[in-house]
Amino acid sequence: MTSHAEEEAPWQIFRGNGKKRTDVSFPEAPPWRRFGTAQPSEPDGETGEPVNHRTGYVIGRAETEVVNAALHLRRPLLVTGHPGVGKTSLAQAIAHELDLGNVLHWPVNSRSTRQDALYRYDAIGRLQESNLPRANGEAPPPIGDFVRLGPLGTALAPTDKPRVLLIDELDKGDVDLPNDLLTVFEEGSFEIPELSRLPETQPEVEVFTADHGGRTTVERGYITCTQFPVVVITSNGERDFPPAFWRRCLPLHLADPDETRLKEIITQHLGEDALAAAGDLLKTFMGQRAVGELATDQLLNAVFLRLGGLRLDDPEGLLKTVLHRLNAGG
Repeated sequence: MTSHAEEEAPWQIFRGNGKKRTDVSFPEAPPWRRFGTAQPSEPDGETGEPVNHRTGYVIGRAETEVVNAALHLRRPLLVTGHPGVGKTSLAQAIAHELDLGNVLHWPVNSRSTRQDALYRYDAIGRLQESNLPRANGEAPPPIGDFVRLGPLGTALAPTDKPRVLLIDELDKGDVDLPNDLLTVFEEGSFEIPELSRLPETQPEVEVFTADHGGRTTVERGYITCTQFPVVVITSNGERDFPPAFWRRCLPLHLADPDETRLKEIITQHLGEDALAAAGDLLKTFMGQRAVGELATDQLLNAVFLRLGGLRLDDPEGLLKTVLHRLNAGG
């Protein structure tokens, strides 16, 4: 049961009193939780260019050098580190800074296969379409309408600039999956047998890509990249990879950020004024992280809530929920 004073708190959207409200005004979402096209930005103090805080990323010089080495060598980055340290966000940061378009995302699980990541052919759908009655001798849809490239296949399609491909949590996949990717990484191409078997009169077929509404042309049933994609592979260290796979990647370990870098991250995402509100929260976060696993975005969540007017003074109250430990027993 909430008190009257708590019901009147400006930050309380939900009051738990069962009374319907028609005057609810939702506050602005955190910069890292805004979706769609509504991405507010502000001018950079030095360049005047708009800065989108959702794409803000803080990375050290040593880590930046490894990223650049991977770009020069056209080798995948194998990124490790604790959950929430910024492994996934690195792919977004590279795509944003180098203007390489949307990140192609392949989230790996125990059922993931290389085939699904390359392409899918809807044979049943094509058979059904070919058996439908059509007026005036209308031809059924072309075979390309039943082929859709996956994120890996789309990343290998010919383009003027490389695409960024995020292979997320590869260690959750089948034990053979890393080795299955070696040939694709080495050759930068793959075959679509359903298209390579077509007669000589059909040398080119237009197929769908993993991009929304995107299409690309396949010649003689083969996809060959003109620009090797920027591949970012993340791993939580749940399993070792075979030496042959490691040899073809550049390893990058992202350590937990220290206090100085945490302040930079807070400033990047929430602005200079947020540091004043973060003082004791930062101290509490550092202390709790020393004995249990915490993610950087948990600190950002706490600072954002305080900026919105929420009280986070009691370490055993709401703050304990926001800064809950991620490892077992937390």
